[in-house]
Amino acid sequence: MDKNITIGVVVGSARKESYSRKTAAFVASRLPGAFETRTLHIEKLPLYNQDYDDEGTTPPEWTAFREEVRSLDGFLFVTPEYNRSFPPLLKNALDIASRPYGKNVWAGKPGALIGVSPGKIGAFGAVQHLRQVLAFLNVILLQQPEAYLGEAARFLDERGTVTNPETAQFLETFAAAFAAWVEKIRDKR
Repeated sequence: MDKNITIGVVVGSARKESYSRKTAAFVASRLPGAFETRTLHIEKLPLYNQDYDDEGTTPPEWTAFREEVRSLDGFLFVTPEYNRSFPPLLKNALDIASRPYGKNVWAGKPGALIGVSPGKIGAFGAVQHLRQVLAFLNVILLQQPEAYLGEAARFLDERGTVTNPETAQFLETFAAAFAAWVEKIRDKR
């Protein structure tokens, strides 16, 4: 491979000790050597308001974020579930980098989704809503394996170590499938 592949890791939780953040770090560490990861810091982005773009007063944070997203080869989205959907900070980041209309920098790049929650259903509602938005944004999503990780406190310790061997094996399989997906999409671009 002639160039490293850089994956943007997008975590839907702002909590520094979130299960989503720990899961994302674990999966990112299991990607092959040609892959680099960069966590996208979305928690401090100003709320999207089209008027700023229309009036030429685009916040510099938006411009920097759009350029960062543009520079990446693919995305790993890991999200908790808030009220059967994904958190607003993640929606805000998606909106910022897909605007102004016609300048969507997410488009045409591979992505994968993981839902993580302390509850039993593993953020299924959040992942399904996020899948709908990402399809509209033309992120080319890995379809299988799907990843819904419920009861996160049972497989993650406070250091972010996955303590359940079956969960660790599943996440390693997921990371391998995602890497293969990214390479396949990249080769077709």
